[in-house]
Amino acid sequence: MAGIPRVGVGVIIMRDDEILLGRRKGSHGSGSWSFPGGHLEMYESFFDCAARETMEETGLEIDIIKELPVVTNDFFKKEDKHYVTVYIRANYIGGEAKILEPDKCYGWDWFSWDSMPDDIFIPVANLKRGGYNPFVK
Repeated sequence: MAGIPRVGVGVIIMRDDEILLGRRKGSHGSGSWSFPGGHLEMYESFFDCAARETMEETGLEIDIIKELPVVTNDFFKKEDKHYVTVYIRANYIGGEAKILEPDKCYGWDWFSWDSMPDDIFIPVANLKRGGYNPFVK
Protein backbone atom coordinates (compact mmCIF):
# COMPACT_ATOMS: atom_id res chain seq x y z
CA MET A 1 0.00 0.00 0.00
CA ALA A 2 2.84 2.39 -0.69
CA GLY A 3 1.70 5.95 -1.23
CA ILE A 4 -1.58 5.58 0.65
CA PRO A 5 -1.92 6.71 4.29
CA ARG A 6 -3.44 4.13 6.66
CA VAL A 7 -5.60 4.68 9.74
CA GLY A 8 -4.37 3.39 13.09
CA VAL A 9 -6.24 3.48 16.38
CA GLY A 10 -4.37 3.86 19.67
CA VAL A 11 -6.11 3.09 22.96
CA ILE A 12 -5.06 5.20 25.93
CA ILE A 13 -6.03 2.96 28.86
CA MET A 14 -6.01 4.91 32.12
CA ARG A 15 -5.63 3.25 35.52
CA ASP A 16 -5.45 5.70 38.43
CA ASP A 17 -2.71 8.09 37.22
CA GLU A 18 -1.05 5.65 34.80
CA ILE A 19 -1.39 4.56 31.18
CA LEU A 20 -0.62 1.19 29.59
CA LEU A 21 2.22 0.87 27.08
CA GLY A 22 3.55 -2.17 25.23
CA ARG A 23 6.99 -2.61 23.69
CA ARG A 24 6.45 -3.13 19.93
CA LYS A 25 7.89 -6.12 18.14
CA GLY A 26 8.24 -7.13 14.49
CA SER A 27 6.76 -4.05 12.80
CA HIS A 28 7.57 -0.43 12.13
CA GLY A 29 8.64 1.11 15.41
CA SER A 30 9.93 -2.22 16.73
CA GLY A 31 11.42 -1.78 20.19
CA SER A 32 9.49 1.41 20.95
CA TRP A 33 6.67 1.75 23.49
CA SER A 34 3.11 2.28 22.30
CA PHE A 35 -0.53 2.08 23.34
CA PRO A 36 -2.57 -1.00 22.47
CA GLY A 37 -4.17 -0.57 19.08
CA GLY A 38 -4.01 -1.37 15.42
CA HIS A 39 -5.55 -0.83 12.02
CA LEU A 40 -9.09 0.38 11.55
CA GLU A 41 -11.06 -2.22 9.59
CA MET A 42 -13.55 -1.41 6.83
CA TYR A 43 -16.86 -0.06 8.24
CA GLU A 44 -15.58 -0.29 11.83
CA SER A 45 -16.14 2.58 14.26
CA PHE A 46 -13.14 4.01 16.11
CA PHE A 47 -14.68 2.84 19.40
CA ASP A 48 -15.31 -0.72 18.16
CA CYS A 49 -11.76 -0.88 16.83
CA ALA A 50 -10.38 0.28 20.20
CA ALA A 51 -12.37 -2.37 22.09
CA ARG A 52 -11.44 -5.14 19.63
CA GLU A 53 -7.73 -4.32 19.53
CA THR A 54 -7.50 -4.03 23.33
CA MET A 55 -9.11 -7.45 23.79
CA GLU A 56 -6.98 -9.07 21.05
CA GLU A 57 -3.72 -7.65 22.39
CA THR A 58 -4.13 -7.47 26.19
CA GLY A 59 -7.28 -9.26 27.35
CA LEU A 60 -8.03 -6.30 29.64
CA GLU A 61 -11.53 -5.23 30.54
CA ILE A 62 -11.98 -1.53 29.70
CA ASP A 63 -14.68 1.11 29.52
CA ILE A 64 -14.38 3.14 26.30
CA ILE A 65 -14.90 6.87 26.78
CA LYS A 66 -17.11 7.95 23.88
CA GLU A 67 -15.87 11.42 23.07
CA LEU A 68 -14.38 13.10 20.04
CA PRO A 69 -11.04 11.35 19.35
CA VAL A 70 -7.66 13.08 19.20
CA VAL A 71 -5.67 12.60 15.97
CA THR A 72 -2.00 12.74 14.91
CA ASN A 73 -0.48 12.72 11.44
CA ASP A 74 2.51 10.33 11.56
CA PHE A 75 5.34 9.79 9.08
CA PHE A 76 7.69 6.80 9.14
CA LYS A 77 10.23 7.91 6.53
CA LYS A 78 12.57 4.94 7.00
CA GLU A 79 9.73 2.46 6.42
CA ASP A 80 8.03 4.65 3.78
CA LYS A 81 4.75 4.61 5.74
CA HIS A 82 2.24 7.30 6.61
CA TYR A 83 -0.47 6.87 9.25
CA VAL A 84 -3.27 8.97 10.61
CA THR A 85 -3.59 7.80 14.20
CA VAL A 86 -6.86 8.19 16.09
CA TYR A 87 -6.68 8.01 19.89
CA ILE A 88 -9.49 6.69 22.04
CA ARG A 89 -9.41 7.07 25.83
CA ALA A 90 -10.59 4.21 28.03
CA ASN A 91 -10.77 3.50 31.73
CA TYR A 92 -9.22 0.30 33.08
CA ILE A 93 -11.89 -1.94 34.62
CA GLY A 94 -10.01 -5.14 35.43
CA GLY A 95 -7.69 -7.95 34.50
CA GLU A 96 -3.96 -8.35 34.06
CA ALA A 97 -2.42 -7.25 30.76
CA LYS A 98 -1.34 -10.40 28.91
CA ILE A 99 0.88 -10.78 25.85
CA LEU A 100 -1.77 -12.23 23.53
CA GLU A 101 0.13 -11.40 20.33
CA PRO A 102 3.72 -12.45 21.14
CA ASP A 103 4.84 -11.75 17.56
CA LYS A 104 3.79 -8.08 17.99
CA CYS A 105 4.59 -7.23 21.62
CA TYR A 106 7.42 -7.95 24.07
CA GLY A 107 5.34 -7.00 27.11
CA TRP A 108 3.03 -4.48 28.79
CA ASP A 109 3.70 -2.06 31.63
CA TRP A 110 2.02 0.88 33.33
CA PHE A 111 3.62 4.35 33.30
CA SER A 112 2.66 7.80 34.47
CA TRP A 113 2.05 10.22 31.60
CA ASP A 114 5.04 12.32 32.62
CA SER A 115 7.39 9.35 33.14
CA MET A 116 7.10 7.38 29.91
CA PRO A 117 10.19 5.63 28.56
CA ASP A 118 12.37 7.70 26.20
CA ASP A 119 11.86 5.31 23.29
CA ILE A 120 8.17 5.88 22.56
CA PHE A 121 6.50 5.15 19.22
CA ILE A 122 6.43 8.10 16.77
CA PRO A 123 2.63 8.62 17.05
CA VAL A 124 2.83 8.71 20.86
CA ALA A 125 5.74 11.18 20.66
CA ASN A 126 3.69 13.34 18.27
CA LEU A 127 0.72 13.23 20.65
CA LYS A 128 2.86 14.35 23.60
CA ARG A 129 4.69 16.98 21.53
CA GLY A 130 1.29 18.45 20.65
CA GLY A 131 0.64 19.04 24.36
CA TYR A 132 -2.04 16.39 24.80
CA ASN A 133 -2.59 14.87 28.24
CA PRO A 134 -5.39 12.28 28.62
CA PHE A 135 -5.81 13.14 32.32
CA VAL A 136 -6.57 16.82 31.63
CA LYS A 137 -9.99 17.48 30.16
